[in-house]
Amino acid sequence: VQPIESTENTIELESSVEKQFGNQIRQVITTTLEHLDVQGVAVKAIDKGALDCTIKARMITVLHRGAEKETYDWKELDSWNV
Repeated sequence: VQPIESTENTIELESSVEKQFGNQIRQVITTTLEHLDVQGVAVKAIDKGALDCTIKARMITVLHRGAEKETYDWKELDSWNV
């Protein structure tokens, strides 16, 4: 994940299952960015068939590390699981 000079987010996806699940993977990434109110980043995702929950967890982790946050709002994250 890298900041870009735009308010839009971009996703570059390399995946062995892109034909079957590319849209779903992009949706998980987009939804996670929206939930964390992240704008203006370029995401490069290299996937080997990870489950949605794994992709979401990896996105949350990389975004928190990039923002140098050391704590997670677990109640907020749990509220996403509708």
